[in-house]
Amino acid sequence: MNKVLYLLCFSLIILNSCKGTKAISGSGIKKISAEKVIANHYNRSFNFETLNARVKVKYDDGKQSFSPIATLRFQKDKTIWVSVKMLGITLAKALITPEKVSYYEKINNSYFEGDFKLLSTWLGTDLDFDKVQQMLLGQALFNLREDKYKSTIANQNYQLTPKTELALFERLFLVYPTTFKMAIQQLKQPIENRNLTINYQSYQKVGNQDFPKEINIEALQGEEKTTIDVEYRVVDYNAKVSFPFKIPSGYKEVTIQ
Repeated sequence: MNKVLYLLCFSLIILNSCKGTKAISGSGIKKISAEKVIANHYNRSFNFETLNARVKVKYDDGKQSFSPIATLRFQKDKTIWVSVKMLGITLAKALITPEKVSYYEKINNSYFEGDFKLLSTWLGTDLDFDKVQQMLLGQALFNLREDKYKSTIANQNYQLTPKTELALFERLFLVYPTTFKMAIQQLKQPIENRNLTINYQSYQKVGNQDFPKEINIEALQGEEKTTIDVEYRVVDYNAKVSFPFKIPSGYKEVTIQ
């Protein structure tokens, strides 16, 4: 049940093109530079200080599947808190800060406190607090402003690919042309035979901003495949939130190599 933390895992749809750009014949999408796509993407980042959401999750790793309801709370850039329930019973909680990951689950009476290595192993890519936060908010996992990208039109979206690829990663980003929110982001690690695809299938209006509605996450590691469908059902932001978390006594610590 500790794999419930896979849900940490969320994206968005983004803006209009600028005047004077040349339209692509038959596509209705205007060709703009990668720099403008990236600038528009970040200009449309979801603006908030706190967030409280109710989330439906469907998890399947080929061996087990379950569909819990989770409460997800943020304090921007500081805290991510998750409480997972089934049949109204709290089964697991997680608390993520820039410094560490903590969680406990009641089925096996186990807990974990440590760095992001555990989450990175589960999702098949190196994670930190910022990447987890960006994934859940529908933003690019990597800071797109730190590298040079080329922009093309693919599947009626803007496609961003690095001009110079990282040695251990292959990155691809599809951005919705109407809102400049993330449509798909894909990270491949060929040496480790890992592939993570995050598909932001739809968005919703929260206030006057675009926020993910449905997200599909597919993680491949060798022959093993895990899929997670995430649906944000209720989203409230800038309200007062709390992050109650205490590991029960007597629980067994989970360790990773």
